[in-house]
Amino acid sequence: MIIFGTSSKLVQLAMLNLLCGFCGNPSAHPLRKRVTKFSLFFIPLFPIAPAKHSIQCTFCGAQTEISKESAEQLLAQGTTQGTPQGAAPGGLPGAQQGMGGVPPQPGAQSGNPFAGQQPQNPYQS
Repeated sequence: MIIFGTSSKLVQLAMLNLLCGFCGNPSAHPLRKRVTKFSLFFIPLFPIAPAKHSIQCTFCGAQTEISKESAEQLLAQGTTQGTPQGAAPGGLPGAQQGMGGVPPQPGAQSGNPFAGQQPQNPYQS
């Protein structure tokens, strides 16, 4: 008897600080990669589908699947100088980019409620 099937592995590539396109809150977003492999006798052998990349907002739980190119770009931004506040992938709706992936014009409303504000410590007067 031969036992075969599939197995999926979820790998967290990075933790990025982004502005969520769904709830509008700046929060941590884990960048994850899911790989599905063919298994024979419970041993994963080779991938049967392309890897899928996704990010998920830790504030509201919204998950968005992104392209491999967007994931590589976010990973490069996160590892070189740290991800700047408000950076978002091209496919995340409403996230610090204008409609259609066009960056907002200077002075235009970007959707970030914290834009232009200095960080405040609530414990100091």
